[in-house]
Amino acid sequence: MIGVFDSGLGGLTVLRKLAERFPDISFCYLGDHANVPYGNRPSDAIVELTRRGVEALFERGARLVLLGCNTATAVAARRLQQNWLPGSGWAGHNVVGIVAPTVEAATQTPWAVTTPQYPQKFNSDLIAVFGTTRTITSGVYREEIRKRCPRVEVIQQICAHLAGAIEDEASREELDGLVREGVGAVMEQTLGALPHRAILGCTHFPLVEDLFRAHLPSSTRILSQPEIVADSLEDYLARHPHYLGGFHPQPRNLTMLTTGDAVETSARAGIFWPEAPPFERVVFGTRFL
Repeated sequence: MIGVFDSGLGGLTVLRKLAERFPDISFCYLGDHANVPYGNRPSDAIVELTRRGVEALFERGARLVLLGCNTATAVAARRLQQNWLPGSGWAGHNVVGIVAPTVEAATQTPWAVTTPQYPQKFNSDLIAVFGTTRTITSGVYREEIRKRCPRVEVIQQICAHLAGAIEDEASREELDGLVREGVGAVMEQTLGALPHRAILGCTHFPLVEDLFRAHLPSSTRILSQPEIVADSLEDYLARHPHYLGGFHPQPRNLTMLTTGDAVETSARAGIFWPEAPPFERVVFGTRFL
């Protein structure tokens, strides 16, 4: 079983793609809806909340947990991987995020390569990144892209209200206006230069990818995370099959957990995945508090 942790519901766009790609693998999804949103919380609080969620999924039997949230990945992934996991007692387990595969796709460079290599060190493309306030202000996409492609220009754009509008089921006209505003702000920053690639750096945004496509130049390639993450996980599991624990094809189980209200969460989940199984509520044990 593979765990997927999210601060909210956007990660369901990723889980939906994973469920399609891996019909024989069981997934357990945990959304920390009791504490959402993460974006206005201090970094230490985000790390601790993410750690609780990861450990809860480990206890459920997951050996590998994917952080299906850009904010949790940007703020917490590295600290959990480097500072917490080695001494946590969870030998043989791992936590990965969705930033790394997105950066790999944007730079065409493996994540393990952190210094410029030919030909990417001469790459002078223009990459636009659209995301929530916390993801963009973390600077993680600009930093990680520039490590591998120092001559690439990265234009970042906060779409502060778009994710909330998607969750609130705003009209298509309102969503179109928010996307048009974000794309227009990027084009102002580029002074008319056309982005070669555009990263949709929020897991809500695939639901309005068609609107981004309509407003971005036709030559701009859109990098949407569900497909990218599915491709990356397929490659990762081929190289690290032990995280599936002696996996043999069997009937797939999808477990949906929330720290919030299960009925409300199940209803709102339909915005992201109409066929999503119903959620059940979980409470972290005292060891996580």
